Amino acid sequence: MAVDIVVYHNPECGTSRNVVGLIRNAGIEPHIVEYLKSPPTRTLLVQLVERAGIRPRDLLREKGTPYAELGLDDLSLSDEALVDAMMAHPILINRPLVVSPLGVKLCRPSEAILDILPAAQRGAFTKEGGERVVDAAGRRIPSA
Repeated sequence: MAVDIVVYHNPECGTSRNVVGLIRNAGIEPHIVEYLKSPPTRTLLVQLVERAGIRPRDLLREKGTPYAELGLDDLSLSDEALVDAMMAHPILINRPLVVSPLGVKLCRPSEAILDILPAAQRGAFTKEGGERVVDAAGRRIPSA
C-alpha cells in the first residue's frame, strides 16, 4: 500500500530532518517540499493551518526570521495579516508541517510525527542530537 505524506521541509533544520528520518524509518518515502524554494500558495497555506487545527500565529517562526522586525509580536494583528507576512517571508512558516492520511500537524518536537504516521516504526530511531525516541521494537520511548 502506497502512503502519501507531504513534508514542508527545510533541510537546514534538524527537527525537519528528524521528521523525515522518522517517516523513512516507517518504510515511507515522503514527498518533500522545500517550502523556502517553493512556498505554498496563500490558499494552500490557509487550508493547511485550518486542517492542522491551529491559528496562523501558531505557525509563525520567531527564531532566525524577521518576526521581531516586522512587529509580528503585536497580538492585535489579524490572521490575514499574519498569513500576508508568511507569504511575503516564507522563512516565517514554522517547520516541519506534515500532511498525512491521518491529518496535518506542525511536528515540533519531531516525534509528534508519530501521532499522524499511518505505519509503524521498523526499528530504533535516534534524533540527530542523540535522543532515542523509538526503541528497537519500533515503540515510542516516552519523553522524560
